[in-house]
Amino acid sequence: MEEVQLILTGKRRGSFVIQDGEELLGEMVLGISSRYLTVYHTEISPKAEGKGLAHQLLTTMVAYAREHSLKVIPMCPYVHAQFKRHPELYDDVWERANQLPG
Repeated sequence: MEEVQLILTGKRRGSFVIQDGEELLGEMVLGISSRYLTVYHTEISPKAEGKGLAHQLLTTMVAYAREHSLKVIPMCPYVHAQFKRHPELYDDVWERANQLPG
């Protein structure tokens, strides 16, 4: 299994991915602007569930946001739930003004 990789398109969109060779095991879809990183969706392959890959994607995404001084808009239910569950870990990057309701 490979490490998390960031793949960006020319349209300020991209994803963090985890692959095993050519097989996609996990993906976190996002958009990046000059101030924000918006996470839209996180998906883990059924065969890779329960192995901590979603957390690995989350950790890498947060480190990237911190490194680039970006605020994270968690549109993804998984990321939003983790931010709410552990605000002490994510307060510095969490953009609450644009968050999901609830």
